[in-house]
Amino acid sequence: MAMSATLKVACTVVLMCMMVACPHVDATITCIEVTALLSPCINYGINGGAVPPECCVGVKGIHVASKTTEDRRTACSCIQAGAALIPGINYDLINSLPTQCGVNCNYTVYPSTDCSRVS
Repeated sequence: MAMSATLKVACTVVLMCMMVACPHVDATITCIEVTALLSPCINYGINGGAVPPECCVGVKGIHVASKTTEDRRTACSCIQAGAALIPGINYDLINSLPTQCGVNCNYTVYPSTDCSRVS
């Protein structure tokens, strides 16, 4: 399923906002990295369907880069902030990605998730 021009513009705006607005504590992973790794997942997070292979590469990349508690908290916060900016995002779909991509993730991301409690 091809992205519409409007969706491409929205995704670009979301990516730019995440680069500026996402928190960075003492983690080694950054929101810029999270955004870049997960951008291939946006269409799936809205429309479902087959998970793009590039999306699973990104999910696995975040998993590998999230070595510490602060890394996982930063990734959670970045995903949460970015998802909130995407119209029509389906949180159940984005939370299914780790399992679908063969990654064990110890947290889910919803608007109500307290990322500071991720271990």
